[in-house]
Amino acid sequence: MNSWFKTLILRKRDGDVIGEEDWRRFVGALVAGELPDYQVSAFLMAIYFRGMTTEETATLTQAMASSGEQLSLGAGPYVDKHSTGGVGDKVTLVAVPWAAACGARVAKLSGRGLGFTGGTVDKLEAIPGFSCSLTATRLKELADAVGCAIAEARAIAPADKIIYALRDATATVEALPLVVSSILSKKIAGGAPAFVFDVKAGRGAFARDEKRARDLARALVAAAKAAGRRATAVLTAMDQPLGRAVGNGLEVAEAAATLRGEGPGDVLEVSAAVAAEMLVSAGVAGPEGARTRLARALEAGDAFAKLDEMARAQGAPREWRQRLPRAAASANVFAEDGGYVSLLDAFAVARAANALGAGRATKEDEIDPAAGVVLHKKTGDAVSPGDVLMTLHYDDDRRLAEALRYARAAAEVGDRPTSRPAVLEVLR
Repeated sequence: MNSWFKTLILRKRDGDVIGEEDWRRFVGALVAGELPDYQVSAFLMAIYFRGMTTEETATLTQAMASSGEQLSLGAGPYVDKHSTGGVGDKVTLVAVPWAAACGARVAKLSGRGLGFTGGTVDKLEAIPGFSCSLTATRLKELADAVGCAIAEARAIAPADKIIYALRDATATVEALPLVVSSILSKKIAGGAPAFVFDVKAGRGAFARDEKRARDLARALVAAAKAAGRRATAVLTAMDQPLGRAVGNGLEVAEAAATLRGEGPGDVLEVSAAVAAEMLVSAGVAGPEGARTRLARALEAGDAFAKLDEMARAQGAPREWRQRLPRAAASANVFAEDGGYVSLLDAFAVARAANALGAGRATKEDEIDPAAGVVLHKKTGDAVSPGDVLMTLHYDDDRRLAEALRYARAAAEVGDRPTSRPAVLEVLR
């Protein structure tokens, strides 16, 4: 047992503020394997109950970012974005090339999906030939040449991986300062001087209620600024899935359609809000000018062209859209009653998609890039008995029964339309 760390645990247990040197010593000893799990677990629980100041969170974040590989991007209008995770969340696939088409540069590190939220790397790897295995040097080269590139985050912030595993085992995942340091440490290691956070609120999000999502958004912005970065958060709704496609290949196709001006309105709305803030944060345009640039890029076809350029630069063939995976079979879920869709539970839809093979329960699980759910009705839409609510796409017949149970429970029909804005607030 480390006596100095026991003192640190006592201080945090009693509500003391811990200084920069002690936070850095903690992270260094953690990565070196010098701290027993039981002591670190006690420390995390003390943080859960006592919290951390913005300055403490920023210091821990910087120390975690420095615990592994860090990118050096240098000069340029660089900006990064992060989503707290949702169902059907293909905003990265839309906002990143869209912002790049308007002059921003994005060298983005992304992860794989685990649980009910999809991962950007899994979605991109549904594109034939697309490689997210880029070195830091190659990631920067492509970002400079194309305007955007996306790679899998591997060697960055190893301290976060250790802390997250213990948070999961000790029921301290929800501790706000630890959530912020986990997210932000990986962003800082990515090297961008500015961040835009897409913070989801609703049943299909980490933060299920709007107050908690707003608290998280504010904490992310404050800690990022304390760490010397420019930051903005866009608070968006995740009660129902975003868009109509849930599943890796299906979401890529929907993202491409959105950048061609043919996608769902909510995907376009959220992506435009995030991309606009990216342009502002990168110093490319002001708030009003950003929206004008985005509209022109969409209309001229430049937004989709940038996605296509990025895909081909990272290994996809010219005809990649035509070669996206397609499931061998499909099954429809029908409305039993008439009226309006009053509830479309994002979490239940995600469970249906995962049951079909679109997600993974453990990191070792294989996913089916063609599996997923396509929604034909969204909240507020009118329905008649017998209307198709959603279509399940699958390759394995053994998976269908479980998926249908979740899908049939996902939608409720009422006698009056209900709706909620897709973009709830922008926090700067």
